[in-house]
Amino acid sequence: MNRRQFVAVAATTSLAGCIGSSDSEESSSLALTVENERADPVTVTVVVGDDEGTTYEEASEQIDSGVARAFEVPVGTGGRHEVTVSGEDWEGKLAWNADTCALFDGTVRVTDQSVEVAGECVQQR
Repeated sequence: MNRRQFVAVAATTSLAGCIGSSDSEESSSLALTVENERADPVTVTVVVGDDEGTTYEEASEQIDSGVARAFEVPVGTGGRHEVTVSGEDWEGKLAWNADTCALFDGTVRVTDQSVEVAGECVQQR
């Protein structure tokens, strides 16, 4: 996947969480993109939870080489939340505070050499 495709996927994912959502203080969500830049397909496990032990999402998915997969996960409205994306020999984590962030946008990019994570709050409370 080249840079232009990456930007298009990330922009689409960011907007997808905003379209049709209520801007209520009662809702919080994660918009996550997992990108496979490796030469071979990878099987990823995505776990989203909070600091009180609630699991909001636990999923496994195979992602082909050069493909990105989007996950939209509604989460609790308060406290620290964390997403862990892992594979056979790698792991990437992101965390945010739902007290101040209504929509968190995260990206995990898996390459042959590294795992890159990036995230930002795109809708403040």
